[in-house]
Amino acid sequence: MDKKVIRRRKIHYRIRTKVSGTAQKPRLSVFRSNNEIYAQLIDDEKGQTLVAASSRDKGLKALQGNKVEKSKQVGQELAKKATALGITSCVFDRSGYLYHGRVKSLSEGAREGGLQF
Repeated sequence: MDKKVIRRRKIHYRIRTKVSGTAQKPRLSVFRSNNEIYAQLIDDEKGQTLVAASSRDKGLKALQGNKVEKSKQVGQELAKKATALGITSCVFDRSGYLYHGRVKSLSEGAREGGLQF
């Protein structure tokens, strides 16, 4: 494995010892690939994904713009789906990625959509 991947996984495991989601306050987990970004709200007590959104969703796939702008749209879409289920707050799990660029843009979009964390 690449050194960067190993480093990110170590950071992610360290974060996961402190951050956990419940049904009332789920964990907002982010995964960032080279081209796409994925986000989901997870209830760790049940081990269940409550809401998910990604840049590969049908409505978001057609959007134009760079990856940072698409990430913001993914955050807003996730927040819209979460508020439809009655979820207003969550804890943010950046999964070992730096809070910068696409990860930061996704969280800002989720905040604009109405999620609090």
